[in-house]
Amino acid sequence: MLKRIRLTKEEREIEAAIGRGEYVPVSPEKEKAISAAIERWRKKDAVLNIRINSEDLTNLKKKAAKLGVRYQTFISQILRNVANS
Repeated sequence: MLKRIRLTKEEREIEAAIGRGEYVPVSPEKEKAISAAIERWRKKDAVLNIRINSEDLTNLKKKAAKLGVRYQTFISQILRNVANS
């Protein structure tokens, strides 16, 4: 029996766009450049330990679960969005 994968809203939108033919193949060189950029973006090279209110953590975990992502990934993305805005 195959395990059913829950996609996020964004992933479902991408899947629908692929089905509509909105994405086209790229050259191998461009694919390598994109892959390298993604790796740089995803690289986690620092550790952060913080204390937060347990209720806030519970709420963050609930929101992450609704989005279908791990809560640490969700918190990291929140911090990245704030740091880069």
